[in-house]
This record gives sequence, C-alpha cells and structure tokens, in this order.
Amino acid sequence: MAEEKEFYMTLEGKEKLENELEYLKTEKRKEVVERIKIARDFGDLSENSEYDAAKDEQAFVESRIQQLENMIRNAVIIEENVTDSSVISIGKQVTFIELPDGEEETYTIVGSAESNPFEGKISNESPMAKSLMGHGVGEEVKVKTPGGEMKVKIISIQ
Repeated sequence: MAEEKEFYMTLEGKEKLENELEYLKTEKRKEVVERIKIARDFGDLSENSEYDAAKDEQAFVESRIQQLENMIRNAVIIEENVTDSSVISIGKQVTFIELPDGEEETYTIVGSAESNPFEGKISNESPMAKSLMGHGVGEEVKVKTPGGEMKVKIISIQ
C-alpha cells in the first residue's frame, strides 16, 4: 500500500476541517438526498436536469467527505511558537520585500489543507514557502515561481 500523504496544519485548522466534515455528514448529505427525491418526481430521469444536478452535487459531497476524512486521519499538528523563531518553518509568519524595490509582504506558512493566500496563508508546498523555509532574517533568497525567478529579502519571522 502506498504511503499516505501527511497534511500539516494547526489545531485550529484541523478543527475547521472536522466541523466541515460534520456539517457535510449530518446536514448536507440529507439536503442532497431530499433534492434527489424531489427531482425523481419530475418524471423521466434521462431528461431531468434537476436530477442530474442533484446527483452531481451528491458525488461532490461524497468526494469532499472522503478527502476531509483522509486529511484529518493524516493530520500532523504544527505546534505554534515551539520551534526556533530564527528560521522560517511551517507555522511561522514571515515578512519580506521583493528586491530591488518591492513592497513589504507578510505570509504565514501553513499546511496545504489550510492555505488561503487571500488570508495571508501560503502552503508549505508552494514555491515561495519552499524557497523561504530554513532561511533567517536578513537573508536574500531566490524564489522560482511559475511567473519566473524573483529575489526577496527576509525582514522578520514570528
């Protein structure tokens, strides 16, 4: 059997996934089943777009449930503020500037399950995080991104 992927996350991130899983299992499943029952009453299933849409939603919900169960089962909790704050690692907030004259940017490096760039959380698997991890304040780091290579200077780590 193949080795399962580990999902790095904070305790808060794991709790969010557990809450989503609970919602999908207890409420969303029932809603979708009810939609399927109602759509069946519309007649011929071969030409019933409401039925097709409900079945598609059911497949999505079941897939998401399996995905969440796998992520929770293979969760590795990041202990916040326990690791050395002189180097960048998962769970750390890093501030850097793009050289030569970029704006200051701040991100928290989290596991892929919690990443949300709009909230300032980037995945430890992203090119930016991979390049920054292990480096310290004052270092200049080359980052290979899909848009090309850039150079950043680390300002702070928290």
